Amino acid sequence: MNASAHAFFGILIGLGCVVAPIMLTWGWIRWIRRPKQRSVTSVVSLIGFLLATASGLLAVASVAHAIVYGLEYYDPLYLRVYRMAGRLSLAGFAFAIGGVWRPNALRWHSPISAVGTLAFWIAWVALQ
Repeated sequence: MNASAHAFFGILIGLGCVVAPIMLTWGWIRWIRRPKQRSVTSVVSLIGFLLATASGLLAVASVAHAIVYGLEYYDPLYLRVYRMAGRLSLAGFAFAIGGVWRPNALRWHSPISAVGTLAFWIAWVALQ
């Protein structure tokens, strides 16, 4: 593998394993502490953040399952998980983009978390 591929996968792993968990945790803390807004953009940001969180929880469950039971190459269960998690992250990003136009508690946490979880899944699939 050349240097640009190493750099690309380093960025993916950094986004997926460092940035995504930090932004998800920070976003939930921020959402709990701030007064709830009832605007369209805040609801859309929350939906995107919930989808990114679901993808992140699926990542934690998949890693735990792989540690306990092992990870087989092209396991049909994992292929379904990859497909579902990727769609969750993409849908989360689509909703998150709709919520960045007005200030709210999850304005930037939502898209960054969705991109981070998508980067995790891309790295996970590519490095198998």
